[in-house]
Amino acid sequence: MVCSQPHVYTTIFILSVLEAYALDSYIAAVYEHPVILSEGTKIPVSPEDALMLMNKNLDILEEAIKAAALQGARIIVTPEDGIYGWVFTRETIYPYLENIPDPQVNWIPCIDPE
Repeated sequence: MVCSQPHVYTTIFILSVLEAYALDSYIAAVYEHPVILSEGTKIPVSPEDALMLMNKNLDILEEAIKAAALQGARIIVTPEDGIYGWVFTRETIYPYLENIPDPQVNWIPCIDPE
């Protein structure tokens, strides 16, 4: 399973882009897969179930990325919603999200937009 820390993904992405810029040419890959969703996307799942589903999708993406890299791809594009899907309402997407407030500001924009 891939680490669940966004800074790791960002670092890997930036290093891959920098490596591609250093080359005269590069191979790119585009990958899409049927996203594993909960049985009923109209019914909220627990945060634990949401994390389990996202990890399953990350495992699929990780294998596809490794396969593309072994074939020489240096830039790999994955679906925008390939980790959690797209068939949600505001209420059912909530378990898939993480609130990361600024440590210096005690403000949540969704509760107090002003």
